[in-house]
Amino acid sequence: MNEKTMVSDALAGVNGELKTFGDIIPRTENAELRQCLKQIRSRCELSQERLYQAAREKHYYGPSAKATRDEIAHVKSLLTRPGMH
Repeated sequence: MNEKTMVSDALAGVNGELKTFGDIIPRTENAELRQCLKQIRSRCELSQERLYQAAREKHYYGPSAKATRDEIAHVKSLLTRPGMH
């Protein structure tokens, strides 16, 4: 397996873990457990940032193109529609 594939696989795994934390933390009633999960999520986010930085430096990953003003306006209009809250 080449390095690019390993970095991509690692990023996919970290991204999946972060999604799981996002799903679990709000539903956790135990404050101590919730705090522990938040700390683990924070370390996971740091790992994600390091992996993305390494991937960018090696040109394995490029960030998405910036949104145009029209795209931003469209999303804002969708989010400010009545009944969206």
